[in-house]
Amino acid sequence: QLQASGGGLVQAGDSLRLSCAGSGITFSGYSMGWFRQAPGKEREFVAQINWASGNRYYADSAKGRFTISRDIVKNSVYLQIASLKPEDTAVYYCGVRTGTVYTYWGQGTLVTVSS
Repeated sequence: QLQASGGGLVQAGDSLRLSCAGSGITFSGYSMGWFRQAPGKEREFVAQINWASGNRYYADSAKGRFTISRDIVKNSVYLQIASLKPEDTAVYYCGVRTGTVYTYWGQGTLVTVSS
């Protein structure tokens, strides 16, 4: 089970850190990722981190302001977002990539950025 948290109502220019904790599942051998879905739009990839190596991958739109990280001891993955913009408003989901696709998903956490 994945539990995402950290969302909320913030002002443009603020920073936010989203968390995703895993319970009953080990991420070893997998990759973890963050996706987001804005109102009226499809879910889009934001960032991914390989659990073992720590290698990170970002969508082009996420490079520069988004940072994905993980804590192996806490079995958690994080997404730090800097200089938030109204267009970052979305439900953010964490997921586990077990092969070539994401298999497990958290329930999502809503981020609302006001101008």
